Amino acid sequence: MEKQEGRDAAAVRLDDPWYDALASGWGELDGTGAPTPVVPDPRANRENAGPGAADIYLEVQRSAAFQEVRSRYRRFVGPAVLAFLVWYLAYVVAATAAPGLMARPVAGAVNVAMVAGLGQFLTTFLLTWAYARHARLRRDRAALDLRWTVYDQTRAQETARGTER
Repeated sequence: MEKQEGRDAAAVRLDDPWYDALASGWGELDGTGAPTPVVPDPRANRENAGPGAADIYLEVQRSAAFQEVRSRYRRFVGPAVLAFLVWYLAYVVAATAAPGLMARPVAGAVNVAMVAGLGQFLTTFLLTWAYARHARLRRDRAALDLRWTVYDQTRAQETARGTER
């Protein structure tokens, strides 16, 4: 792109495919030296539209069922992450602080470090399995019920808007 000089320099715009017309007015000039006019918010035109999807999601988020799903998630994930981090850090600290212990042979050429390293992989797979099982048994049904609640509410809202028009 060539550098533009003179009076028409402000009128030249880069062809930017990511330029968003709704973001205009943020310090840009319209070619005359004046800032561009602010584009009105399209959401401001909705008068008497009733509760929006955001209101429905906030209502569901405040519900006891949602809070129960979140607490079940936290009760599993918090201790699981803490236990795994302690196990991982113990492995790293032992590898650096106690090389003699980690080099101790267990069976043939296999030493404590190799067994602990394979234990890290095994622990990862077991934790993944436990998380999937916990989600399937303790949270998935409640989360699906919440999803249907949101779907029903948004569907009813769309139907109400369709009859108003």
